[in-house]
Amino acid sequence: MPATCALLAIDLGAESGRGILGTFDGARVALEAVHRFPNGGVTLLDQMVWDAPGLHREILNCLRIAHSDRGGVDSVGIDTWGVDFGLIGRGGTLLGLPRHYRDPHTEGFPDRAFATVPGAEIYQRTGLQFLRFNSLFQLAAMKHDRSPLLDPAEHLLMIPDLLHYWLTGIKANEYTDASTTQMVNAQTRQWDYELAGKFGIAPKMLGSLITPGTVLGPLRLQVATETGARPIPVIAPATHDTASAVVAVPGKGDDWAYLSSGTWSLLGCELPEPVITDESRTANFTNEGGVDRTIRFLKNIMGLWLVQECRRSFSRAGNEFSYDGLTHQAREAEPFRSLIDPDHASFLLPADMPTAITAFCKRTNQPAPTTPGHFARCCFESLAMKYRDVLNRMESLTGRRFGILHVVGGGCQNELLNQFTADAIGRPVVAGPVEATALGNVMMQARGLGLVSSLEEIRDVVRSSCEFATYEPKDAAKWDEQAERFARVTGK
Repeated sequence: MPATCALLAIDLGAESGRGILGTFDGARVALEAVHRFPNGGVTLLDQMVWDAPGLHREILNCLRIAHSDRGGVDSVGIDTWGVDFGLIGRGGTLLGLPRHYRDPHTEGFPDRAFATVPGAEIYQRTGLQFLRFNSLFQLAAMKHDRSPLLDPAEHLLMIPDLLHYWLTGIKANEYTDASTTQMVNAQTRQWDYELAGKFGIAPKMLGSLITPGTVLGPLRLQVATETGARPIPVIAPATHDTASAVVAVPGKGDDWAYLSSGTWSLLGCELPEPVITDESRTANFTNEGGVDRTIRFLKNIMGLWLVQECRRSFSRAGNEFSYDGLTHQAREAEPFRSLIDPDHASFLLPADMPTAITAFCKRTNQPAPTTPGHFARCCFESLAMKYRDVLNRMESLTGRRFGILHVVGGGCQNELLNQFTADAIGRPVVAGPVEATALGNVMMQARGLGLVSSLEEIRDVVRSSCEFATYEPKDAAKWDEQAERFARVTGK
């Protein structure tokens, strides 16, 4: 390999995707965006799906631009959100378009699934929290609906696995993303074929699991020719975006927790073994796979989706606000006017987010927000309160004390939310890196190429390469005063 390597991370989120080029000299890495593009669900008749072929087209554009404008790359790897998948039939054909996790066809399916296998047994096997869109429930819903796609399906490929397959022709399931399906055994870190079989899922559909950093193979000749790229190695990073983000958390020791902040907020810690107890199941904590057989013990929280949807609603009404503009208005708005439970079901896919927030406030006998600033502040304060609850609960479940919360991802740029979070949890918040997912992706490619040898070495590179901002708690007493109210409105 050359002294300085160019490693292309394709980082796909629910709203957007980007190609990020990481230039690594062995000690530091610099990131540069080469291509950004929109993403999102597409509604076809009554189904919400992902435009997977369109994502493939944009990935080819990333490769093409990196080759023509940046002089080429030495490897490429893809990370995405979890749970969603494509089904592959005879001849490598994609059977239909992958369903979007927000599609309502899984509504009520956890309870249906528990009639087949009790929830306690599913959790004991998988350690995964129950979300209605987990892959297991998506497949159960397809069985119930007598989907014509299941019988001819020969392989289930998670979204990043599918996109890697189209680049290489190689079918493989990467462990960290597979761990979000609710079909991987948390203890063995392998598919739980017995559990899948109880739901009529054929074992043949679940391919061999590979570890993060695995070199899948070279770009297919057709792809290399079409993009002008060399037949570079395609490397599976930690393909679940949160797993890649955790790789780039600059924590030292074991007294830190992380918050991956974006459309979703994922607050957790890194453990050597899963925590699977009645208490963790009741609290709906999840044990997802990480690098080097670590466990990402965490909880999903609705996240900045709340603000994104408010902004979208304001735009439909003719009021355009930037995220910075909304945050400024929130800073000036009345404190603690309204608090909501960010994880309430009414906020998952509302027709209109401000209307859903108003309805929640009325049900909980609170004054509803009346201005864009009120709505934004309500979202930020409620998220910070939720982070406080989840962090405290996680400490109770693990028996650990977490002295620092590292906030990574796009949401770490929001200084107001960072300060609210520090105030709410009563301990320092360290923000950065912003591009944690892409950075973790790049560094796992570097590991696949043998340029780094361990997770600790990767985090040393991250600390050397990035700038961080620290937020100390200032108004913890005010947040303590609101804790009882927050517990009341969230039904705790």
